[in-house]
Amino acid sequence: MARSHSSTLAWQRLPIALLLIASVSLLQHAAVADDGNEREQLTAVIRQLDMIERLVEVGVDRPHGERTRYHFDYARLRADLQRIRTGIDDYLTPQRAQPRDPAMLLGDYRRENDMEVAP
Repeated sequence: MARSHSSTLAWQRLPIALLLIASVSLLQHAAVADDGNEREQLTAVIRQLDMIERLVEVGVDRPHGERTRYHFDYARLRADLQRIRTGIDDYLTPQRAQPRDPAMLLGDYRRENDMEVAP
């Protein structure tokens, strides 16, 4: 009986594992893609992370069997998913300020006719 329960748990965790594998493969493909395509793929990874997090929440709410020796560490998975999300978000929207030109613009572009034109 315990054997069938553990195999059932393994089948329930399969969608999470498949989504993680798909996300990693998209990240590898994004490494060789151009910037626009890379942004699209990283945005797709964020959407997949959302789906994975919803599956994790379902797994957290599911009661654990008292007879099982090992339990899946959903808290650690959530922390890792958050770290991945933060890394992708930081890459997509860098926090560093863009360089600016500190020189002031004059704003006055009118010249008098009696002034000589500089060569």
